[in-house]
Amino acid sequence: MEKITDKIAALPQDAKYFSLEFFPPKTRIGFSNLQDRLQRMSATLRPLFVNVTWGAGGCTSSSSLELAEICQRQLGLTTCLHLTCTNMRRRLVDEALEEAKILGIRNILALRGDPPREDEYRLDTENGQEEEEIMENNEEFVWAIDLVRYIRRMYGDFFCVGVAAYPEGHADESHPVDQNFEQDIPFLIQKVEAGAEFLLTQFFFDVHAYTRFERTLREHESGVFRNIPIIPGLLPIQNYQILKRTTKLSHCRIPPDLLDTLDPIKADDEHVKRKGVEALCDIIREIQAVKSDGPRGFHFYTLNLEKVVGSILENCNLIPPVPDVPESAIDDSLTSNHIPNGIRHIRTPSDLPTGRRPSTSSNRLTTTHRSSSPIQNGVHISSNAPITTLSREATWDDYPNGRFGDARSPAFGTPT
Repeated sequence: MEKITDKIAALPQDAKYFSLEFFPPKTRIGFSNLQDRLQRMSATLRPLFVNVTWGAGGCTSSSSLELAEICQRQLGLTTCLHLTCTNMRRRLVDEALEEAKILGIRNILALRGDPPREDEYRLDTENGQEEEEIMENNEEFVWAIDLVRYIRRMYGDFFCVGVAAYPEGHADESHPVDQNFEQDIPFLIQKVEAGAEFLLTQFFFDVHAYTRFERTLREHESGVFRNIPIIPGLLPIQNYQILKRTTKLSHCRIPPDLLDTLDPIKADDEHVKRKGVEALCDIIREIQAVKSDGPRGFHFYTLNLEKVVGSILENCNLIPPVPDVPESAIDDSLTSNHIPNGIRHIRTPSDLPTGRRPSTSSNRLTTTHRSSSPIQNGVHISSNAPITTLSREATWDDYPNGRFGDARSPAFGTPT
């Protein structure tokens, strides 16, 4: 039940850390396979915290809470739940916050969000209500700051609240020409003054735009950004098509030199991945070279894939050492024959009695449901194995939406 800001404050001043972001898969079999992937990644990569996304208008509310519960309670990961307010009824906001509190989740990323794309997720109506009534706008929540204020009013300092920031400027789809991060600063100041405790940025590839953005905030005359954690968001390059789609939707600039590198090899996904790893590592090293008065962190939008982000983390020496575990924390009653991937079971807060009320979600996936990965007998990564030895289980779905599209993949139907 740790807050992100407390965990960052406990690190040495020159420490490096990272976080990983996941979204609820669109198929139940993909959801099951994501659990195995999360277990591998938590054991081998050891992120400081993980984020779980929230679908537009609350369209993934049940599956987002389900995934957050797996991360927080089953895997013992410090979890940050995204929460949007556009097209959200206050009842759904209240239910999400109360459920997060019950689960021991202390971190919320408060976002405005966008209207849901038609039929992106199929939702069942509740108690005979029409979908239009469920998704109707709530006038109390118009902007992210309204959600920040509401959380503070209702829950005080129980939650550590973060907000989004945009190194290249925020742009609605209809106004991309208005991007200028300096125009966003007054609104960002209001969010921090309302109770936001950390900033998580949109992904970018123009490192100079980010360093200029961070320097401007740190030196701003208001002083509100002097000590607040600012965590740059990074999107590992999985293939050329995903890169082009995501940058178009987010109005993120791709530097000409990166395009010149990728254009000649855009049909070769493996080559694109290798060059993408090099590009992201260069960005990370340039940011690390900028003086920081506290620990330096990075946030990775994983798209529910692990190979590329694992390679980046290893190449940049961001993976923390395996912590010393007291013998008393090892449950010898469970052997590697009972634990997936041969990882010994370490008692975490999720193993302890908490008096948790039964889940309010009627369709939660049971945590004992096993993987339906097509690779059932692949060599698994042990908790101390280097990422360069990624097994077939870690990489079988490298192309979930391309040549090897597979609904069993956790990344199938990536919302880009």
